[in-house]
Amino acid sequence: MNTAAATTPQNVKAQSQESRRTTLPIGGMSCVNCAARIESVLRHIDGVSEAAVSFAGENATIDYDASRVDLEQLASAIEQAGFQVLPETVRLRIDGMTCASCAGRVEKMLREQPGVLSAQVNLASEIATVATISGTRSTAGLIEAVEQAGFGASPAVSAAAEREAADKAEQRQARRELWVLIGAAVLTAPLIMPMLLAPFGIHWMLPGWVQLALATPVQLIAGARFHRAAWAALRAGGANMDVLVSLGTSAAFGLSLVMLVSGGHLYFESAAAVITFVRLGKWLEARARHGTTQAIRTLMALRPETARVRRQGREIEVPAEAVGRGEIVVIRPGERVPVDGKIIDGESQLDESLITGESLPVFRGVGGAVTGGSINGDGLLAVETTSVGEESMLARIVALIQDAQGSKAPIQRTVDRVASVFVPVVVGIAAVTLAGWIFAGASIADAVINAVAVLVVACPCALGLATPAALMVGTGMAARAGILIKDAQALELTQAVDTVVLDKTGTLTEGRPEVHEVLADDEDELLRLVAAAQHGSEHPLAEAVRRAAAERGLAIHRAAEFKALPGKGVAARVNGRELVVGSPRLMAERGIDLREYRARADEFETAGMTVVWASDGDRLLGGIALGDKPRASSRDALSRLRAEGVATVMLTGDNRAAADMVGKALGVARVIAEVLPADKARTIESLRAEGRTVAMVGDGINDAPALAAADVGFAMGTGTDVAMHTAGVTLMRPEPTLIADAISISRATRRKIRQNLFWAFVYNTIGIPLAAFGFLTPMFAGAAMALSSVSVLTNALLLRRWKPAVPTKPSHRRWR
Repeated sequence: MNTAAATTPQNVKAQSQESRRTTLPIGGMSCVNCAARIESVLRHIDGVSEAAVSFAGENATIDYDASRVDLEQLASAIEQAGFQVLPETVRLRIDGMTCASCAGRVEKMLREQPGVLSAQVNLASEIATVATISGTRSTAGLIEAVEQAGFGASPAVSAAAEREAADKAEQRQARRELWVLIGAAVLTAPLIMPMLLAPFGIHWMLPGWVQLALATPVQLIAGARFHRAAWAALRAGGANMDVLVSLGTSAAFGLSLVMLVSGGHLYFESAAAVITFVRLGKWLEARARHGTTQAIRTLMALRPETARVRRQGREIEVPAEAVGRGEIVVIRPGERVPVDGKIIDGESQLDESLITGESLPVFRGVGGAVTGGSINGDGLLAVETTSVGEESMLARIVALIQDAQGSKAPIQRTVDRVASVFVPVVVGIAAVTLAGWIFAGASIADAVINAVAVLVVACPCALGLATPAALMVGTGMAARAGILIKDAQALELTQAVDTVVLDKTGTLTEGRPEVHEVLADDEDELLRLVAAAQHGSEHPLAEAVRRAAAERGLAIHRAAEFKALPGKGVAARVNGRELVVGSPRLMAERGIDLREYRARADEFETAGMTVVWASDGDRLLGGIALGDKPRASSRDALSRLRAEGVATVMLTGDNRAAADMVGKALGVARVIAEVLPADKARTIESLRAEGRTVAMVGDGINDAPALAAADVGFAMGTGTDVAMHTAGVTLMRPEPTLIADAISISRATRRKIRQNLFWAFVYNTIGIPLAAFGFLTPMFAGAAMALSSVSVLTNALLLRRWKPAVPTKPSHRRWR
């Protein structure tokens, strides 16, 4: 039960000074009889005048005399009856701590308070998490205790509440940006319509005052972010894309205001179009940034919010962040492990695929290590906590991703760097133009018109369109082929990739075990019996055996007296036969001789497969070799990459034998096996240090740090959300051949971006001198800019001719 959702205890004074009422949340009730039992126990306590237990509300309302009985005694009586009083969790922000001894003093003071079950103080975050018996201590009382110890304290919201508040704020900002973009687009459309209709001989123009009414909100509201950023950049002594946007749109808008009053051509459409298109690019960037933060949030969500801890001889649920090193955590079958620790009691199969990349559950017994975020199988475990907070495996993975993402070069800001030189040059040319014409004897008005023409022709409309136009078309074409490219930075990096590192499990292989061979005289009979014996098992190996039996059309009988043997196998009665299915250790315990098939089994195990044995009584029936199978398209995908001159490396957390077998079968030149998440990231970094542009392909959380460390990450769409949010490219089908297609479309799109930028600067290079020497009026300068915009869009649309090397399957026509 979530303690955060528990009923808030209320203490209400009744008839006398010491008569009180409290409500305690109760855990462990399974029926109304449990509630009646608790009521009976409470009413027999000296000092309790009335007790009412609600099974539906899972709480007990108690009237008692505080001078004769306290809340700790009431809680103890309930727990002695076999139930739990769920603790209330209080989070405090502590001020004034300077070292570990300070944190220890605060913890000691809090733990000594009446009703406090536990207290954990995190020096780094300056947060104290206190578990109390509900109603015994108020937040104000705990704050007073901390202040008496010489420190400051105040209520702190939970980590989950902080993340939720941040998410809501980000969503509100995203919605606002989208509505501003939509509003700007709606207002800009009528302004640019005459430009779009002119090539067809249709000459239509809105009245000047209508243009002003449409363009003003775009200039002042939608463009406000650019104007503010431009002013900040200029104050800092620099010039970026915002300066270019603000300068160009303000010049066009200001000149249009003058021309509206004095008569002349208007340029409102130029100002509005630039702001709208550049805002579109900014909105796409914001979506990409949200994907990055989502990866961290998904990782954080892997750890359960609560943990079941043994304290003072009973099990209580507390926030996972309140568990201290050395405490005993109880993990039931099917639950996610909340902490890193060492098993002190019990044994089970643990699904660690999200952490280590190992596709099969692994056995863990007493003394074995468990990792927070993994899933417990069929056993009850007691785990001694060894790592908490920033020391846990999940926290370290989060830190690795943050570090890797923060170290990436800002390639997407190339245009800003160009603009930092371009803008001062344009302003200088405009100033020289103004002074030159005045010095030559021209009127002030003519000089201003020529200077403004320089600014208008340098308006970054084409520059603003160059990247988003090509990006939208390129990513749209990629989506039709089942390739999702997150942002322009990922696209720019993908086209330069010369080394592709691929995870084995789930990327080059199917990611699930398959039956490779049956070691028995009667293969069908063994498959039939083993499938029947494992009928009630959810283990991946059992599912593989059942699939193999179904593919052969075998009739499977239902097993009787099914019994799971955690970490070893299963026992069941099938058609009167006493079957035992499981590991060599299980067979050895039963005295079963495996020599008949041992040599062949060793060959399969050397190749990285698992052999499941079966016996009938004391007689060996045989074994079944299971292993992960390479994807059908993996060899072709690697062949295409080699043909393109791209080096391939297989990187995996699996054992050396299994990795070498797959690498040899697929023709991978280099195989790196048995690596942990941190080692994967370091391997990527070493490849990058050699001057390579590295792409990492993976599908699991264990791949996330390597995906972030690579120049660009590729995630399989069938993998985890963390991998897909961390990666720059997501392959929507589990087809490795899409890797080469992604590189192809990114190179084509990058070429279009470069071409667009080239033509945009060509127009400026030709237009600026013409405007400076008076051969180009502002009206023709605007037309030139409009022509540059049309050419950029047309060039970007040519990307629609791109086709993937492997035709898209009909099931993906929805992308069209």
